[in-house]
Amino acid sequence: MLIGAHVSTSGGLAKAVSRGEEIGCRSIQIFNQSPRAWRPTAFTDEDFAAFREAMRESTIESVIIHAIYLINTATPDRDLARKSRESLIHALRVGDAIGADGVVLHPGSRKQEEVVPAIVRSGALIREALSESERCPVLIEQMAGHANILAHTFEEIAGIIEAAGGGKRLGLCLDSCHLYAAGYDIGSYDGIDRMLEDSDRALGKRRLRALHLNDSKEPLGSRRDRHADIGQGEVGETGMARFLSEPRFDGLPATMETPGPERKGPVAADLDLANRLRRRGQSARRRRKS
Repeated sequence: MLIGAHVSTSGGLAKAVSRGEEIGCRSIQIFNQSPRAWRPTAFTDEDFAAFREAMRESTIESVIIHAIYLINTATPDRDLARKSRESLIHALRVGDAIGADGVVLHPGSRKQEEVVPAIVRSGALIREALSESERCPVLIEQMAGHANILAHTFEEIAGIIEAAGGGKRLGLCLDSCHLYAAGYDIGSYDGIDRMLEDSDRALGKRRLRALHLNDSKEPLGSRRDRHADIGQGEVGETGMARFLSEPRFDGLPATMETPGPERKGPVAADLDLANRLRRRGQSARRRRKS
């Protein structure tokens, strides 16, 4: 597992790499622009080259882009759909330019509309965006289930992927907080097994490409997306150790999006804890098998 964190690109794309290294990341996640504004950042070829060079010289093995929060791929509103499409295309093209392993996407809300038409619109928009970029995948993030947000269930995600063409550039990002809020007890072995069985049944094993590592402030099945620091929420240290040590997650970029001690994101001590919990969980799994 390539445990890392979401890091800032303030001061330039390449700065994100050094920030990740400073806190011990093996992977990083970045925004390609301000996450709460439509205006895209005008990166240059020099920016992309500097980022790729920084990655080559670093110990970081993967970079993921998180698309902005304003995107709603399911909207029937033409202007919002246009802005969403353009923003997703921009994220994918930045991903192409820096060699990202995917663009994580919140598909958006169906509001008060029926699920099926919203899924069809979402898939169509994603398919159009993919056609305007070259290689970077879209990784649909499984959501907590609040406010009619799409991608709450694996079946909804499967529907979006099918509507988007079902190609290899469509994948899944699992968030431990979202899973717990959606009703999967990912702090237990049985809960993890059930979740992965449901995911594999709906999507197949090859769709899972990335993880988000967050504890949950809210109880199991709350459908409320509120991140807590690892071990400080409802899942707890033992539960997160079990999730972190799941062997089917080996090799995946795993991004911490936790608040951190100063509400500015994870610090080195947070990543160290996640790595220690992973090792603890691996030891517990070996004892459980023996």
